[in-house]
Amino acid sequence: MTAAHWYLALGSLLVALVLSKGLLARLLLSRATVYLFVGVLLSLIVPRGDSLSPIFHAVLLGRVAEIALLISLFTVGLRMGVPILDRRWLVPVRLAVFSMAITVGLITAIGIWGLRLPLGAAILLGAILAPTDPVLASGIQTERGQDPDRLGFNLAGEGALNDATSFPLVTLGLAMLPQAGGTSLNIWHWIMWDVFWSSAAGIVLGALVGTAVGRAVVYLRTRHAAAVGLDEFLSLGVIGIAYGVAQLSDASGFLAVFTAGLSLQRVQNLPLSGATPLGAASSADGHGYETLATHSHHASEAMGDAVRNFNTQLEHLAELTVVVIVGVLLPWSARPGALWWFIPTVLLFVRPAAVASGALGIATITRGGAMVAWFGIRGVGSMFYLMYALGHGLGTPLATVFVAVTLGVISASIVLHGVSVRPMMTWYERSPSGPRR
Repeated sequence: MTAAHWYLALGSLLVALVLSKGLLARLLLSRATVYLFVGVLLSLIVPRGDSLSPIFHAVLLGRVAEIALLISLFTVGLRMGVPILDRRWLVPVRLAVFSMAITVGLITAIGIWGLRLPLGAAILLGAILAPTDPVLASGIQTERGQDPDRLGFNLAGEGALNDATSFPLVTLGLAMLPQAGGTSLNIWHWIMWDVFWSSAAGIVLGALVGTAVGRAVVYLRTRHAAAVGLDEFLSLGVIGIAYGVAQLSDASGFLAVFTAGLSLQRVQNLPLSGATPLGAASSADGHGYETLATHSHHASEAMGDAVRNFNTQLEHLAELTVVVIVGVLLPWSARPGALWWFIPTVLLFVRPAAVASGALGIATITRGGAMVAWFGIRGVGSMFYLMYALGHGLGTPLATVFVAVTLGVISASIVLHGVSVRPMMTWYERSPSGPRR
């Protein structure tokens, strides 16, 4: 295919998605499921000579997945109006730390005994498949705000946090690979630096960046009527600063970007003495953007809304890009005989067991617990860590197995969860105590 063919195919896809939005809304299919099928169809018309090997393109694909992951984490942070120290974060933290660690442990055991992997490779596979995706779970009560639905909040918070907390286990697995010989592993350095420092510093640096930039913008807008507009640059700028500062400090860039979004939307207004709130909201017959953006009672909300709306569109584009790539690569990847039992084991056994063990307050016999146990959707995080591993020492024999298993789990997860989300949500909302239980 020439460049012109790719432009035509991608342009037609985007327009078709817009025109068919109403139809897709009536189908039992998520957006991601449609994107995946489109990717598979595209792969059928691409000649093998074009080299669809993810191993060959690991660096490029890893960069694409990294950018998509940063956009999604920042957007999720912007949507979640619960303060960082609020006790409602306890469940997502337990899911992202304890349940994630149990998931890695179970997949490690399955990898050793079922796939005949060495210990380091089995840990690495578990760390790649452990992260859940906050974006692909967007059909599950995503209206969070300051009084969130508990299910949506728990799943989104878990997905945002475990995309970062799994990274130390990825580095541990890579250091223990047979070709590494264990010589690059210093367990105490790994615990203190990769686990504790990386996580704590990432949270603090992200919170500082989001708060500082947000307050500076609000101050300039309300006191000097300056820095108005270009909210798109503000969004991308905060992502870049938070991630760059964290990377230079050997901190978790993913946690930094997430907490930067969380902190940016928590910035408070700076009311001027004698000023009163405006009576009408921003609309065609109300106050315009510039009026709200420079008013001392509305500047923070106007800034947050503008940045959030822009990032939501970016999030859709990032989701489309990564899932279509997964679909394109899926037919290329080898299909080992173990795939038929490995995927059901991960989705139907490992996830519920990890949720029940790691977050004991979420009993899987309840409707809410069953929903959390089922919707551990794999996506962009697993794609990024797969490409990261391919670019950092994962040799060819293992790489072929890892590509097949990871793409298989992601694809199966997208299809199964995408098809089941509406029936499951209907069942969940019938709970006597309501969705906010």
